[in-house]
Amino acid sequence: MVDASIAPHYKNKWLTSATEISGRTWLGLFGIFLAVMASGIGENASKFALADIQGAMSLNLDTGSWLITCYVTGFVIGSGFTPCFWPTFSLRRVALLMCSIYLIGGLITPWLGEHYSILLAVRSLQGFAGGALPPMLMTVVLRFMPPLIKVLGLGAYGWVSAWSATFGATAAAFAFHWGWSGYFYWNLPLMAIATICIGYGLPQDPLRLERLKQFNWRGLLLGSCALAMLTIGISQGERLDWLNSSLIYILFIGGLGLLALFLINEWYHPLPFFNLQLLGKRNLSFSLITLGGVLLIMVSLVNITSGYLTVIQGYRQEQTSDMMLWVSLPQLITLPIVAIICNTPRVDCRWVLAISLILMATACLLASQLTPEWNGDNFRAISLLQAIAQPMAVIPLLMLATGGLLPTDGPFAAAWFNAVKGFAATAAGGAIALFNRQRTDFHSDIIADSFGSAHRATSQNSVDVLTQLATKQGHVLASADLYMLVSGLALLLIVLIFFMPTRIYPPRSVAAV
Repeated sequence: MVDASIAPHYKNKWLTSATEISGRTWLGLFGIFLAVMASGIGENASKFALADIQGAMSLNLDTGSWLITCYVTGFVIGSGFTPCFWPTFSLRRVALLMCSIYLIGGLITPWLGEHYSILLAVRSLQGFAGGALPPMLMTVVLRFMPPLIKVLGLGAYGWVSAWSATFGATAAAFAFHWGWSGYFYWNLPLMAIATICIGYGLPQDPLRLERLKQFNWRGLLLGSCALAMLTIGISQGERLDWLNSSLIYILFIGGLGLLALFLINEWYHPLPFFNLQLLGKRNLSFSLITLGGVLLIMVSLVNITSGYLTVIQGYRQEQTSDMMLWVSLPQLITLPIVAIICNTPRVDCRWVLAISLILMATACLLASQLTPEWNGDNFRAISLLQAIAQPMAVIPLLMLATGGLLPTDGPFAAAWFNAVKGFAATAAGGAIALFNRQRTDFHSDIIADSFGSAHRATSQNSVDVLTQLATKQGHVLASADLYMLVSGLALLLIVLIFFMPTRIYPPRSVAAV
């Protein structure tokens, strides 16, 4: 059950803001958008620059990997649990607090190299703050933007994730010239500007501290621990050889057990973090399932391509980031076009989604034809297909997830959508790393065996050269296998469209009824 006392508060705010929006409120919306972009850029810049950061802080590969793991873990928890705080403390207050935490964390992180445990705690808090921001962007778009352009706002919410990931790689390449601390500092001015815009522009809702009497403390403890254990297990799984490590085994078993207890608690609690009853809405359930699949496809296309160019062609960081711009920059054109199309009442957004999945499957099938001679130029047409397909997937999914929901369901929809988004992206990265290693080893062993049969009496130098060739070709074949696997997933998701989602109309049509 959900506390019905928040209904009048959200209903009035939602309806009045749907038709009236001032320039000051627009500034607040821009501040949330800028904050999400700044946090995403910082997160991805640190991922791409991890080797430089480890060297500067005198961290080895094992200890350095926890910098990313702690941030991602905090991000997943923040994206899922902060929406429930908005009705109590107001979205504006929570947004300002999260921006402040991110700013302070970014400022002090480069000075904590000699205090490893504090460093990890700060990275976790910064990740929590960064994860709390995307649900806010989704909510302010739905709550404040006029119906005629609300679909465009939803598209901008989806685009900022892809853009921040791409620009994070580019930022890491530029920040290298400013010293390693630039990886943490350079996006902080953007966050400071965002904080000012949010503080000045977003309307201030009243405090509702009486809701703390029913606060879901048990759910917060169970859910945060479950997500933390599962996210850490996935993030560290490849490094520790997955279930061959007792730590990973305990994290997965414990995480799944706590997750089951958390879901039971959420079903009965009057103020849940995740309203399980909402999953009875077919469109929302379909959107969450498909979102996980689409994120796996998007992350796979980026990771497989960048991994191939780095290992096979020896691309440097700035070269791979330039390749990613072929995916994100064209979306400045394709996103508004797709938003206009989806905002047309005669267009069924389900078929826009189907076309996007077909384009993604086509991009994967084209990429699966790669050879050791392919370079960045060979991936440009594939990148353009991604640039067209991504907004065609994200905008319909957001429309299906949010259409037909009551104003009181807004925070719960934001929690579901962003928790799945954050966790699925982490799971996709872990799955791709695992399958890529397994398929590379499989193909390399077969090729090496064939070399051994043909060249029994060879020198040690020749053996080393042949081993390198086998590993290189094995990576190429593994990349092709992964592209084929991902294309199959895209086609499978198309099948779900025929059975699960129902027709949804753009907000303008609903407002006009």
